[in-house]
Amino acid sequence: MPENQHGIFKILTLNHISTLGLSRFPADCYQVSHDMAEPDAILVRSHNMLNQEIPASVKAIGRAGAGTNNIPVQAMNNRGIPVFNTPGANANAVKELVIASLFLAARNLVPALQFVESLQGDDAALNKQAEDGKKHFSGIELPGRTLGVIGLGEIGRLVANTAIKLGMKVIGYDPKITVESAWSLSAEVKKAHSMEDLLRHSEFISVHVPLLDSTRHLIDDKTIKLMKHNVMLLNFSRSAIVDEEAVLAGIAANKIKTYVSDFPSQKLQHQKGVITLPHLGASTQEAEENCAVMVVDQLMDYLQNGNITHTVNFPDIQMERESPYRVAVANANVPNILGQISTSMANAGLNIHNMINKSRGEMAFTLVDVDSPVPQHVVDGIAAIAGVLMARYLPLPR
Repeated sequence: MPENQHGIFKILTLNHISTLGLSRFPADCYQVSHDMAEPDAILVRSHNMLNQEIPASVKAIGRAGAGTNNIPVQAMNNRGIPVFNTPGANANAVKELVIASLFLAARNLVPALQFVESLQGDDAALNKQAEDGKKHFSGIELPGRTLGVIGLGEIGRLVANTAIKLGMKVIGYDPKITVESAWSLSAEVKKAHSMEDLLRHSEFISVHVPLLDSTRHLIDDKTIKLMKHNVMLLNFSRSAIVDEEAVLAGIAANKIKTYVSDFPSQKLQHQKGVITLPHLGASTQEAEENCAVMVVDQLMDYLQNGNITHTVNFPDIQMERESPYRVAVANANVPNILGQISTSMANAGLNIHNMINKSRGEMAFTLVDVDSPVPQHVVDGIAAIAGVLMARYLPLPR
């Protein structure tokens, strides 16, 4: 049975989570509610948890989405709590919105719609006003135009590949691209040797990077000065990736023709050359379902087996069950923890059947399968080792 006292894992939801995902929790060993004391795990989408007290009972947090800026990740590190996310689950939804926004910008569709909304009179008058006014909204076609994609993760690659199919020339920049990512990128996407190289040669620029200290205001006065005149800039990553003051100055100087952002702000409201959307990137039925299914499966595998896939703070680690008796340990990545875990088990007469340990930065995680039941005092002893943040006993149900 699960490790907790009542044999039931308690899942607290802080946002609406797709029922397709929640239905994957077996009713005989999981309780799910938006109002629950002492939960074993928390499921969240956009709810701000930064100033929220996280109960001591929580063993994991699952974010049904990619970004985790609304979760106190460092505080969870200190407690040995993995923060799961769902990279790629909403990538197609974001990609489609980015491609739609290319057309919005290229064909001046938003000001054209606003113009038509302002027309008055009968059909004849409307048609005459429309014909007279349409010259102000003449746009450009995408084939042959150059799109620069900054960041070639799951979304960036999909945007780049789709733009190639639309007949665009595409330049990509990502100094940290993985071999696997490179394989899934169209061979027609040209590699930029630097971000400056991409900025100088692109007519459209789409940014797809996570918000880190190193990427905050990645697009600023200096980078905008390197761009072509009348560039069209798209931001579907995070608001703070782009310096809004610099963008408005760039629009005033005719460096930027149109800025499309999925992150509205008071500063951008009613500004010429700016199109803001209400954070629609992942707002499709399919994306919400994909994220929910993915994060629920990850949480269950962790709670029941200690396996970790897709977290922002722990190493990925999976070990097939070769014994019904498993201990999972989260610890600071310091020397001699493994030796002390092994010694604790040996002193208790436990034979280690299989063991795996992986680290990621300051965090490390260990799974140990043994051949016989593990007494609670052994688990408590491991938890008391200096540097150990969490120790859990995960026996399989009998």
